[in-house]
Amino acid sequence: MSPLAPKPPAPRPLALTMGDPAGVGPEIIFKAWTQLRDSGPPFVVVGDVQSMASVSGAGMRAVRRVTSPKEALGVFPNALPVLDLPLRCPVVAGKPSSAAAPAIIGWIETAVGLALSGAVSGVVTAPISKAPLYEAGFGFPGHTEFLGELTAGARFEGARGPIMMLAVPGLRTTLVTVHEPLSKVGALLSVERIVHAGLVTAQSLVRDFGIAAPRLAIAGFNPHAGEDGTIGREDAEIIAPAVEALRAQGVAATGPSPADSLFHPTAREKYDAVVCMYHDQALIPVKMLDFWGGVNLTLGLPIVRTSPDHGTAFDIAGRGLARPDSLIAAIRAAEEIAANRAA
Repeated sequence: MSPLAPKPPAPRPLALTMGDPAGVGPEIIFKAWTQLRDSGPPFVVVGDVQSMASVSGAGMRAVRRVTSPKEALGVFPNALPVLDLPLRCPVVAGKPSSAAAPAIIGWIETAVGLALSGAVSGVVTAPISKAPLYEAGFGFPGHTEFLGELTAGARFEGARGPIMMLAVPGLRTTLVTVHEPLSKVGALLSVERIVHAGLVTAQSLVRDFGIAAPRLAIAGFNPHAGEDGTIGREDAEIIAPAVEALRAQGVAATGPSPADSLFHPTAREKYDAVVCMYHDQALIPVKMLDFWGGVNLTLGLPIVRTSPDHGTAFDIAGRGLARPDSLIAAIRAAEEIAANRAA
């Protein structure tokens, strides 16, 4: 290597937060490690080591406390590395408790801090349950908004999120509104909000997915995209002007397009992502295509963040039934995005 050539970056693991310890998070994390321990990508769990040992089937022989992400790299092929931030309350599988909320929040804060410092290449989050967090005073609708707040002061070039993306092979969808009652969505739509979601999506397709000239489809809100204003005015008065504004800023955007004809195979060949107006419009087609392997990504942040596209599944927690497919897909997606950003 030439003495002037830059050194390759040092390898870094991902940070994987444990999620709600009463849910399936610990179980799917351990199952993911058993499948990835030989091939990677390596990760370090930010959570409670005893909870991880309890689902391993081999106790502490299968997990190991580490003090840094760097240490985790050497441990990963032989044991699941855990940056131990212990719980201060007992955990019963399937029974969430607000007493665990401070630890859950602390795990997320620690993982984000590691990512902002460069100690890890990205953050993968296991599922959390909002209700027990709200009982403890958590002031955010979910992970996405909390991550936006935690990274607000960090330098970032481009349109800033957070914007939620759901992805499976062959389809990416992003959302203008997320966890809002359908009765309120129409009033929440605005030209500015749709343009912002479109800009974050387009720039993320370049930065995170390596797509040089991304194409966006903008979904309509009403049936048949309003049918010239005869079935609602939002498409003509809000979404269509937003599409024109995106085009004026150099984004290859089309729409508003009727959502009922946007997701069949031929339609999906014509775009790289769909900007959707509300939650189910984006999630139903993703889950129809690949229910087990969907990935939730947060776009427009100075850190990489992915998560499985499912919840805590308290109904099956502790029974050994949870599948790690979505978590494994999220881990691999985080590695890919981190590599694209580094490049």
